[in-house]
Amino acid sequence: MPLTELRSRSRKTKKKVGRGNGSGSGTYSGRGMKGQSSRAGGKRRPGFEGGQTPYLRKMPKLKGFKNPNYVEYQVINVGDLNIFDSGATIKKEDLLAKNLVSKKTKPVKLLGGKGELEKALTIEVDKASASAIKAVESKKGKVVLPAPKKEAPKKAEKAKK
Repeated sequence: MPLTELRSRSRKTKKKVGRGNGSGSGTYSGRGMKGQSSRAGGKRRPGFEGGQTPYLRKMPKLKGFKNPNYVEYQVINVGDLNIFDSGATIKKEDLLAKNLVSKKTKPVKLLGGKGELEKALTIEVDKASASAIKAVESKKGKVVLPAPKKEAPKKAEKAKK
């Protein structure tokens, strides 16, 4: 047997059906007798439940509103910052290195609820709560927030004729 005739045995050869009863799969070709599933293209669509009202049609439609401008912040508590050295300037890259935040693209918000800050730090974050700013400044630290974005000038109204 030449090498060109060797076939991979990892894939099973497809059984040919409808080639007479002597082949073992003639007459009905493994499809049973009559009915929808014995015909060509006779498959039911996904989610079909035999005529019963489908599950998805029984569920109520979603209601409400999803704000397209919603910003999801990565949250850090003031107590988490005690792992940094005193007097250090902390940026998002430093928070990523210490696994306090997981994504570089998402903005960071500093909260003052859990834990207590024990060192004077300079922290650069996108947003901070009032209690967090108070906690940092009470330890002679500083919270640096980005400059607020300037709004685009409003269009001038057309003069009435």
